[in-house]
Amino acid sequence: ESLHPSMGLAGISAGSLLLAVHFYSLPRAAPLITSTALGVLLLILSSLLAYAGIWRSLRNVSLFLSLCLTISVFWCGYGVVFILGGQGILNDTGDFRDALVPGLVTFTLALLIIAVVGFLCREVILALIASAVSLASAHEVAMRYSPAFGSSAVACNYMIVCLVGGYFALGRILYFLTKEKIVLPGTELAKKKTHEQLRATSGSMNHFAVTGLILNMLSASVFGCRLLGITGKLFIGHVPWLWAAGLYQIGICILSYRAMDVLMATFFGFTAVLKFAGGYCLLYPAWQAEEPSFPTPLLVVFSILFVVLALFLTLKSPVDGLYLLVYVAYCMALACCPKGFFEGGPQGVDVAIFVASALMTLIHLYNMKASAKIPTGKGAVKALLARSSLLKLREGADLHAPYLGYSKYADAEVLGYACSVLASFAITMTGDPQAPLATVVIPWVVVTGGILKLLSGSVAFARGKTLESSAFILYGVMWIIWGLTRYSGLYGTTRSFHAAVGIIAFMLFNGFIVFCTLFLNISWFFYSLTFLLIAVSFLLDAIHALPAGYDIAATLIFGLVSFYCFLSALFNSTFEGSYLPMGRPIVQLSGVGGGMTKCLHLPARKASSVKRIADILKNGGTCGIPTDTVYVLVAACNRPDAVEKAHHSKRQAQDRPMSLWISSLKQLEPAKHLFTPLLWDFMEAAWPSPISLVVPRGQWVDFLGMKDSAKYVGTPQSIAIRIPDCSVTTHLIDLVGPIVVTSANPTGEADTTHHNQVYAKLGDKVDAVLCDGPSPENIASTVVDCTKIDSGNIGFFRVGIIPKSQVLQILEQVQKK
Repeated sequence: ESLHPSMGLAGISAGSLLLAVHFYSLPRAAPLITSTALGVLLLILSSLLAYAGIWRSLRNVSLFLSLCLTISVFWCGYGVVFILGGQGILNDTGDFRDALVPGLVTFTLALLIIAVVGFLCREVILALIASAVSLASAHEVAMRYSPAFGSSAVACNYMIVCLVGGYFALGRILYFLTKEKIVLPGTELAKKKTHEQLRATSGSMNHFAVTGLILNMLSASVFGCRLLGITGKLFIGHVPWLWAAGLYQIGICILSYRAMDVLMATFFGFTAVLKFAGGYCLLYPAWQAEEPSFPTPLLVVFSILFVVLALFLTLKSPVDGLYLLVYVAYCMALACCPKGFFEGGPQGVDVAIFVASALMTLIHLYNMKASAKIPTGKGAVKALLARSSLLKLREGADLHAPYLGYSKYADAEVLGYACSVLASFAITMTGDPQAPLATVVIPWVVVTGGILKLLSGSVAFARGKTLESSAFILYGVMWIIWGLTRYSGLYGTTRSFHAAVGIIAFMLFNGFIVFCTLFLNISWFFYSLTFLLIAVSFLLDAIHALPAGYDIAATLIFGLVSFYCFLSALFNSTFEGSYLPMGRPIVQLSGVGGGMTKCLHLPARKASSVKRIADILKNGGTCGIPTDTVYVLVAACNRPDAVEKAHHSKRQAQDRPMSLWISSLKQLEPAKHLFTPLLWDFMEAAWPSPISLVVPRGQWVDFLGMKDSAKYVGTPQSIAIRIPDCSVTTHLIDLVGPIVVTSANPTGEADTTHHNQVYAKLGDKVDAVLCDGPSPENIASTVVDCTKIDSGNIGFFRVGIIPKSQVLQILEQVQKK
């Protein structure tokens, strides 16, 4: 339990109260809340709802996620329309109505679907809120078209939402803050859920897909309402709905990567581009009389990308694959119509998208909540492929395993390569120099080549792909700058020199990336090299020396290479084996490319990961683990072969021997009589802490089972022992027994402060790494010489994170005792 659901319900109640006040005061000459103020407040509340819904979903997925995100995007677009109305941009009453109705129609149906599923799955409170907001939207549509229909009905529905949501928000806050001592009647929702119900709502399903499908309904509604005659025209008032849908769709794309759903995340990235392009086309006539035209080659290529994505999505769910074919038809309809969004063909497909998205929303939402599923053919193709020896689907824990460390995100390279294809084919359309904005190139180049490429680079960086992320981010910045300057009228003769200097700087950076890809693989080498051809065409264009046809040839070559990389990434993430290989490194160096091995990287936050590391250590493996200071390399004491392996993998110097770690003094209890009382009491007082105590070597070492490998631990006269102040490490030692420890870096190098560095420094000499991100400290432990403690003297081999004064204070207290 957390306060996120309470925050979400309180936000819905607050927004409903604002709207109730607005609609009650609507018949008055001067409304209590101005349109601009109402719009700003709704925008603030929409961001609050998005936060509450997303963070709640990361803990316990429920219908609450879909409700919060749906109302959030509703109030985001709704608020911007109110601001446009308040600022006089929507002057005519009919304009304000035409701007509001497509969004109201969409959310009437979307919230009704959420309400129906909520009632069927016994989420009564959330269903009641969703149905009330749905009714309010439906009543507002009726009010906008019929003056006889008063605004009081709309206000009444919002008051119901306000009262119900406020009551339950208050109940959950009291329940949480008083630790279940104060419970308002009917608000003890958590106790009504059994473990079986919670387990049924968890799993591998992408729970963010429902909101993405609702956003597809929203953008389709804008153009479908125009075709059906519900709205009179397409104009700037519809841009808030389209761009709000596009903005949230990018967020859903990121969250889908977080849910490890590469195919749906890529699909939502594609549809976000269409939404931004549609908004651009409606915004353009605000400053130019003519309607913008479309680069046809881009839309043909876009439809091909949708076809490929649909085929791969069919392997997961045939219904989802069929749904994507509607977007294939949409891209073809846009390609066939010079004016694109303004003509009837694409608008007819928009109506089909609206209906299909509503059905898919119902199916996904119901299957997410109910125990009895609506059949979608899931697993059918998988069963067919099981009989085939040629194709075998990738499954298991390593499906989304990154090169180094662990990642909360699936691989986004598929989207990155697809964006390169789209951006390259978009700039084949030169456009009219007198009206550079008339051709719809900016959204394709800036959004597709820029914003989504930056997203792909960020995800690649989170997965440990430093070179790939640097390339994606560099190319994304290049596309954004070139798209805005070349295709928006900012580029001219006076600025050509400055543009040329900037392009040369980008070419130098890209030259370094081309050199680095020699050590990565062949595909990336050609991908970065052919982008250099694009940069050369930009440079020649800037200095007005571009040969005829060079830019077309360069973009075609880069587009085809990017398309191969797109297909290769899809195949490699879906099937076992290399059907479309990325290739081996052109230059192979010793130690380079080690991240491709099977070294396990397990998240330390999971108890199952610690148990798996313990099993590896028991079987004679060596592992890198986090501690209360820096990362260390460990082996089990009772496995002499593992101790010797750790010694050799480290290239251990004789003056830096391995140490011994335990989780409790009870592990040395059988040999307690071999320690002096003062030394035993000092160990008891000093631990657990980042203090290593060097104690005299004796017969007690034989109790640990190291046998001949004991020569690698400590010196012939002494051994360093420690109990770490780290719950993960001590729990691991509880499972394995005493362990031998050495720093996870070659002798003489800096300490290892991140799990990625363990593998980078030790290569394939470790069997597994327990990953916990950056070390809590960058300083190693303090090493204290206790060989002469009985004479009252201690020395310091190394002063680390614990200062001398603190260690001496502990000794003084023990001596007094």
